[in-house]
Amino acid sequence: MAESRITLRTQDFAAWYQDVVLEGDMAEPAEIVKGCMVIKPNGYAVWEALQRAFDDRFKATGHQNVYFPLLIPQSFLKKEAEHVEGFAPELAVVTIAGGKQLEEPYVIRPTSETIVGHFFARWIHSYRDLPLLLNQWANVVRWELRTRLFLRTSEFLWQEGHTAHASHEEAREEVLRILDIYAEVAEDLMAMPVIKGMKTSAEKFAGALRSFSIEAMMQNGLALQAGTSHDLGQNFGRAFDVKFQTSEGKLDFVWQTSWGVSTRLIGGLIMTHSDDKGLVLPPKLAPVPVVLVPIYRKDEERSSVMEAASKITADLKLKLDSREGQTPGAKFFHWERRGVPIVLELGPRDLASGNVVLKRRDTGTKEIVPQSDLKAKIASTLAAQQTALYAAAKERLKQNCVTADSLPQVEEILRDVTAEKGGGKFVFAHITDDPLCDARLKELKATVRCIPLIDEHDGPGKCIITGEPVDRRAVIAKAY
Repeated sequence: MAESRITLRTQDFAAWYQDVVLEGDMAEPAEIVKGCMVIKPNGYAVWEALQRAFDDRFKATGHQNVYFPLLIPQSFLKKEAEHVEGFAPELAVVTIAGGKQLEEPYVIRPTSETIVGHFFARWIHSYRDLPLLLNQWANVVRWELRTRLFLRTSEFLWQEGHTAHASHEEAREEVLRILDIYAEVAEDLMAMPVIKGMKTSAEKFAGALRSFSIEAMMQNGLALQAGTSHDLGQNFGRAFDVKFQTSEGKLDFVWQTSWGVSTRLIGGLIMTHSDDKGLVLPPKLAPVPVVLVPIYRKDEERSSVMEAASKITADLKLKLDSREGQTPGAKFFHWERRGVPIVLELGPRDLASGNVVLKRRDTGTKEIVPQSDLKAKIASTLAAQQTALYAAAKERLKQNCVTADSLPQVEEILRDVTAEKGGGKFVFAHITDDPLCDARLKELKATVRCIPLIDEHDGPGKCIITGEPVDRRAVIAKAY
C-alpha cells in the first residue's frame, strides 16, 4: 500500500495539520465552492458526538431547540449599528431569487441575533414569558479570504443559543453557566484544557456588552478561541423593541444573551492530540473506539480466526475489519491514520493461547491480553488514554505559559512565532482593557485572548502599555 507522507510537525505545523485532516478522512476542500469544505463521515461522526454532548447539557439546563430562517432581511442587520459594522466585510448577500431582483436583499445568516430579536418582540410581552431559553443547530456563512479546514471556512456548522431575561443579573448568570458547559465538554470529552475568561472591549462580539470565551492552546503554542458566550445587555432588545411588562407593572427591554461553538472544535481536537503518524482522537469522541484486525496467512487458518474474531466483536460490540484484499499491515495503517484509540490483533497463535494483542494509538505500545479479561482491559485502557491525553495537553499548556512585565518582553517572546514554525506561548501580562492597547498588540500580530476569570498569577499590577493599574494579568498570544 502506498503511504501518503504526513509532514512532520517540526517541519511545517500548518502543512502537518492539513495532512492529518485529509489522511484521517475528516474533511476535504470543496474546491468547486470557494472557501468551503466537505465534512466526511469520520469528521461528521465526531461533530455528532460533540453535538449530543452539548445538546444534552443545554436541555438539562432548560433550553429548547428551534430553527430560524437562513435568509435574513438586510435591513435587520442595520438596526444594531455595531453589529452590522462588525459583520459587514463577511456578508454574503442574495439579490436575485426566482429570476427576479428582490425588493430587499437577504443576507445569508452570519449569526442570528437580529432575526431572533424580531421574533422575540412578537413572543415576549410579560415577565411571565421569561426567561426564554432557545438554541439553534445550524450552518452560517462568513465570507473568509484565508481558509483552513475546520478552523476557518466560509460555511461552517455550529450551535447558537439565544436567551431573553428579566434582569441583567439573570442574563449574566446564563452567560457564565454556558461558559462552564463549554469548558466541561472541552476538558472532559475533548481532553483539551481551556482558560475561561472575558474578552476585551475591542475583541468582544459586535453588539455585545461583554463577551466571554474559552481559550485552548494548540501544539504549536497558538491560541484557539474554542467557544464564546455573550452578554448582549439590552442592545438588541432596544434595536428590535423587545419590551416586557415587569412584575411591578412597568415596561422594560429584555436582557439577552447569545453563545456558540462550532465545527472549529474539531480542528482544535486535531491540533491538540494528533502526532506525526496521523490523527489521534480521545476515546470519548472516537467514532470507532476499538477495531479488531484478524490475521491469517493460509485459507485453513481463516475460518477459525474469523469465527473467533466475529464472536469477540459481537459479544463486546466492537468493529471487525473483515475487508478482503487488504493485508493486516494496510489495515493497521488505515486505522492508525483515522485515530482509532485501540486496535486488537487476533491471529492463529493468539487463538491457540486464548489471547489477543492490544495496541494503544496514543503510545503505540502493545500488550498481550487474555480473551477472558478483554472487556475489562478495553474499558480501563480507553479510560487511561482519555486521562493521559488530557494530562499531556495540560502539561503542555503549563510549560508554555509565561509572564511578561513589559511590552518589549511580550514582543521578544512572540516575535518569531508562526502557525507554520510554532513556538507559541501564552504570555500573561498586565494590560488595560483599552482598544488602543489591543491595537498596539496587533502590530505584533498578537491579541489579548482573554482576561482570566480565575487569577492564577500575582494579582494587580501596572499596564505594560499605559502604566495604569489593572487587577490581574491577561492572556496575550498569537491565535488562529
